[in-house]
Amino acid sequence: MIIEKRIFKTSTELAHGLAIDVATWLRAAIAKKDFAVLAVSGGSTPMPFFAQLSNMQLEWSKVQITLVDERQVPEDNPRSNAKLVKESLLQNFAAEAQFIPLFENPNAKNLKAFDVVILGMGNDGHTASFFPGGDNLAAALDLNVGQDILEMNAPGAGEARLTFSLARLLAATHLCLHIQGADKDDVLQKALAANDQWEMPVRAVLNSAKPLTLYWCP
Repeated sequence: MIIEKRIFKTSTELAHGLAIDVATWLRAAIAKKDFAVLAVSGGSTPMPFFAQLSNMQLEWSKVQITLVDERQVPEDNPRSNAKLVKESLLQNFAAEAQFIPLFENPNAKNLKAFDVVILGMGNDGHTASFFPGGDNLAAALDLNVGQDILEMNAPGAGEARLTFSLARLLAATHLCLHIQGADKDDVLQKALAANDQWEMPVRAVLNSAKPLTLYWCP
């Protein structure tokens, strides 16, 4: 359920605004429990945000960073989300953070509850690796699945994927949807206009009771 819409004029302003908010939430988590856990999405959209966030001053050594989902490819593969995060986010001040990969890392399921989750959205209405037609989509969206990380294969996914379950993502303290461009706004409006989560799995997030903050720019 979108409870707040943060609309920016440019992608640079959006990246900076989101970075400020995320840094604030991470600082608050560290002050409360002496650590913070951040889950981010891959793709090209978050790269300016990663660059801005990496320059935010906070106790990065107390932050664990992981991925919402990942392609099942080695980290030297250009399509690896881990490669993207290491090259774009784990830089500058954020180089002190601990990165927890998903691929070939069974310990990822032991991460504590997320303080901040940043979701993206594809033009097909997927988020995380909740793809239309996904072979494990029903389990991934089942709030009682009892499994934090699931495998996913889907026609639009390319490689086999790993994804955190919907239940795990909705348990985050702060949940954000980061999109930009008129095309993504059109997709979002279509998603908001109906309830069929199998057609557009992002609806499972949008229609949940979990408060969601939208970050968007043209």
